[in-house]
Amino acid sequence: MQEQPTTEEIFAAHEGGKLSITSTMEVSTMRDLAICYTPGVAEVCEAIAQDPAQARRYTGAGNTVAVVTDGTAVLGLGDIGPQASLPVMEGKAQLFQQFAGLNSFPIVLDTHDVDEIVDTVVRIAPSFAAINLEDIAAPRCFEIERRLDERLTIPVMHDDQHGTAVVIYAALRNAARVLGRTLADLRVVISGAGAAGIACVDMLLDAGIRDIIVLDSQGPIHADRAGLTPIKQSLAARTNPRNIHTTVDDALRDADTFIGLSRGHITEEQVLLMSEAPILFSLANPIPEIPMEVARKYGAVVATGRSDHPNQINNVLAFPGLFRGALEAGAKRITEAMKLAATQAIANVGVEDLSADRIIPSALDPRVMPAVAKAVRDAALSDPASGAVGALDVTGNGFAAAEAN
Repeated sequence: MQEQPTTEEIFAAHEGGKLSITSTMEVSTMRDLAICYTPGVAEVCEAIAQDPAQARRYTGAGNTVAVVTDGTAVLGLGDIGPQASLPVMEGKAQLFQQFAGLNSFPIVLDTHDVDEIVDTVVRIAPSFAAINLEDIAAPRCFEIERRLDERLTIPVMHDDQHGTAVVIYAALRNAARVLGRTLADLRVVISGAGAAGIACVDMLLDAGIRDIIVLDSQGPIHADRAGLTPIKQSLAARTNPRNIHTTVDDALRDADTFIGLSRGHITEEQVLLMSEAPILFSLANPIPEIPMEVARKYGAVVATGRSDHPNQINNVLAFPGLFRGALEAGAKRITEAMKLAATQAIANVGVEDLSADRIIPSALDPRVMPAVAKAVRDAALSDPASGAVGALDVTGNGFAAAEAN
């Protein structure tokens, strides 16, 4: 187990912020000034005015992702507000640069109003190549993503939904492969009906898994339960085929897969209700829903959201390559085919070394981002729904440097 960082180390690393803006050229002579600013810059402005697509090549807009939040669903901390969310958004921007060679900028919005968030993002969108929505609470996150996807012609993705679902599906594919099980035969219980839980349901249903029960704070979600929101009504119509009405215990009985995406707690006695040698993805952070000693005792394959245990389910396996591939293809949106391609690419990295303690590559595996980017780019170019304009030469915007790393 790796040594944990101290509080002093953490605060020292964040002091002054984790990002900086640097120039791509040195400005030390009047000639330099004439090239990067007046009068030379006017030529570039005129070229973009005549053909706005040139902004992709001649400005940072072709290589910069906005990381947008309202601070309402931050990590496991909840609604802590926009300013308190900034360290997370800066960290996300760091990962875009480190793993995909994409510039990124955190945008924290001091409003919970869906109209205001959508209108604000639409107005700032000309500065960016893509929009990564982050840590926005359900159900508003669904409407915000949908409306932005409709109004913008650049990729928009709520990573808490889709990045999480992509990595979970990749890990579950490989867990089933290690254990010699068939995905379609799994009985899955998902704890958490928020953004990640719902996106996970969608992806697993598309994968052919039919026996899925979703738990929220009141127990199993089922079609006959009163007081369901419209989103949970839709969820109930697509899940719980055995119509389990009663308790969490009944939902877990004979299930062979648990996916935890909440701050709930599953006891040892409840794990014992499951089938023998279950798949246990206990992903709450920092405290997993199933205590690690219990998960290790009974689980055939165990995954967590933590970096100090094997099989960490980490979104960094997905989002850098997803956005990189989308931008390389000139895609206008991220489609289901592109997300599925990302899942397959992640699952196939190091497939020859699969084991119960290695169903997913490390978040630091340098093979992952290039594999995901290529798979997503190819999927986008093959999928008319992506609006891809064709493979773009974007090496002038920093992609070549990322490929060399």
